[in-house]
Amino acid sequence: MSVVKLLPAAFCGLIASATAGAASPAPAPTASPVQMAEMLAKAAPAADKQVLQLAARAMHCALRRPELGIDPGKLSVIDYSRPSTEPRMWIFDLTRQRLLFEEWVAHGRNSGDNRTQHFSNKDGSFMSSLGAFTAKETYMGGNGYSLRLEGLEPGFNDHARDRAIVIHGAPYVNPAIARLQGRLGRSLGCPAVRLSVARPLIDSLRGGTMVFAYYPDKDWLARSRLLEPDCGGAS
Repeated sequence: MSVVKLLPAAFCGLIASATAGAASPAPAPTASPVQMAEMLAKAAPAADKQVLQLAARAMHCALRRPELGIDPGKLSVIDYSRPSTEPRMWIFDLTRQRLLFEEWVAHGRNSGDNRTQHFSNKDGSFMSSLGAFTAKETYMGGNGYSLRLEGLEPGFNDHARDRAIVIHGAPYVNPAIARLQGRLGRSLGCPAVRLSVARPLIDSLRGGTMVFAYYPDKDWLARSRLLEPDCGGAS
């Protein structure tokens, strides 16, 4: 579902300082990960606060690495620990202080039934991938208007572009049918969304938004460079 919900005014000032002078390398954001997560939780109360805090930590680290090309004014979070029958994707427009989307999203057919259990970085696995991505360019493909994702996490999702892991609309992402069959339809690994929201949702992300895909996977949580205290050695 598309939503427009204001973030607290205090958050606007924190984001503004991070977005000033966008043409130059992005500075470390003024908002701490804890502050950012608290603000996001107020805008998306249905989201898990701990997941939002991890997403904020990853974004905080990514903004210290300008070569990743992260847009400091946008953030998307996917919580794969939730069943596919529930909305589990949130898109925040931080600059305009709005929650733009709270949506259903499909996972890969080999990642699980209604709930995800397995993730992969391998081509042909037909599984979803974990971690942070950069939303890149759009294109018209076999699934219509689509958005390429570039994985930022070596060993976990850095083969996403080669695997053609993209955001696209799909008729099998249908909450009404999901209620009848007990799950959404599944993709070949892509985070597919409802056809009716695909174009505006994709347009809200393209050009550098960080897409943070979460699951309580112990290996990823332990080895993700963007979740390390030193941000993977970022300066």
